[in-house]
Amino acid sequence: MAMDGNSKTVVKLVSVVVVMGGLAWASVPFYDWFCRVTGFGGTTGTASAGSQEILDETIKVRFSASKERDMPWEFKPMQREVEIRLGETGLAFFEAYNPTDRPVAGQASYNVTPYEAGGFFDKIDCFCFTEQVLQPGERVEMPVTYFVDPEILQDRDAKYTHTITLSYTFYEIDLPEEQAALATDGETSTTTN
Repeated sequence: MAMDGNSKTVVKLVSVVVVMGGLAWASVPFYDWFCRVTGFGGTTGTASAGSQEILDETIKVRFSASKERDMPWEFKPMQREVEIRLGETGLAFFEAYNPTDRPVAGQASYNVTPYEAGGFFDKIDCFCFTEQVLQPGERVEMPVTYFVDPEILQDRDAKYTHTITLSYTFYEIDLPEEQAALATDGETSTTTN
């Protein structure tokens, strides 16, 4: 069965729409993967263990904390700056406090500046890997374990970095189902009493 000119045009247009939709759908995970692999945009790397090599050369790591406009928590680094040897495993703490009378769930986004250092800043463990839930009046210390890869000295742009700033921004998210159920049960029992 032969197609006429109009049918071929429709098939070609539908094919273009399907391909463009597929590319748009794949662009977000691809961009995320690209940023994690290259450190583009200050995205950090992750590691399952510390570096095998520790150099005598040091670098300063600064810590910054902020929150989305509607996030009710108080959030701050417990230390502003440390000096660490390249490859040495560091441990830093951030403090979060929920001053409200309700449980609040949060998730932290993060980046590193200067951007060219992002691919050399590796997190071993971090509170930012999971959502956090703070009960009313709860105050917690949240750790991040990290190291700066000695390979930073081999990179033509990043080797001139003397200070890296690790920044976190907390934003409120929906409570996990089990926490939301507990909060709802608590409200129901107080209302019925």
